Amino acid sequence: MRSGSAGAWVLPPLLLLALLFFYPLLLIVREALGGDGQVPGLAHFGEVLGSRMFRSALWNTMVIAALSTVGCLVLGFVLSVLLAFTPFPGSRMVARLIDTFIALPTFLVALAFTFIYGSAGMINETFVHVLGVARPPVDFLYSQWGVILSEITVYTPFVMRPLLATFSQLDPAQIEVASSLGARALTIVRRIIFPAALPALIAGGSLCLLLTVNEFGIVLFIGAKDVITLPLLVYDLAIQQFDYASACIIAVVNIVLSLGLYTVYRFVLARYGRRRAGLV
Repeated sequence: MRSGSAGAWVLPPLLLLALLFFYPLLLIVREALGGDGQVPGLAHFGEVLGSRMFRSALWNTMVIAALSTVGCLVLGFVLSVLLAFTPFPGSRMVARLIDTFIALPTFLVALAFTFIYGSAGMINETFVHVLGVARPPVDFLYSQWGVILSEITVYTPFVMRPLLATFSQLDPAQIEVASSLGARALTIVRRIIFPAALPALIAGGSLCLLLTVNEFGIVLFIGAKDVITLPLLVYDLAIQQFDYASACIIAVVNIVLSLGLYTVYRFVLARYGRRRAGLV
């Protein structure tokens, strides 16, 4: 294309992006800096970011996101290896069933866990009526661990999808040769399968980390009393307390955090790609 023609094709997507993304982002930043009729400043930034509620929400967000991502990586890798290299009757159906979790709203898992593990859920009701215990014995759901378990259940398929695609391209001859030479299963996983899966683990783990940092529905539906994350704090300040300035400040921090994690992911993936190209 000629330069003028190329510019004409680029202009509509840029305008659409500016209207749907950059303009709302600009409004959030303006509100965080003081809103209409006020001199922009960072005084309120320091007040909000130095508050105990923000530090607690930031800590909860990072801990939940980190532990959920690690859980997704471990569970996703184990399940993918089993489905790809130890096929059993119905393994394809199981893989497709796991994929359906990607299409489901995240709050449905939290709602299902409430019916199963909640104070009046199936397990606790069984213990109360059958064993005659006075209090429900299973009470982890309304805590940080309940949120983490829900997020692992929801986001593990996001790790498994790239892993299964990678394993489908792995040459079975490598595993057969290693096995014929006496290599044990754990050695094959460590020396052949895991190195091949590393790029998919980086991609899937990074996606899980970004999604769990910004997760809102699961935390809201679990309703853990002392588990307030950054998205939930934005909701609480904006919708319940009508403190839009503070909510926008925390929203800006959340955006910066997400973009920072995405930048780190791109840097690590690019560096790993260059390293592998150099080795090859």
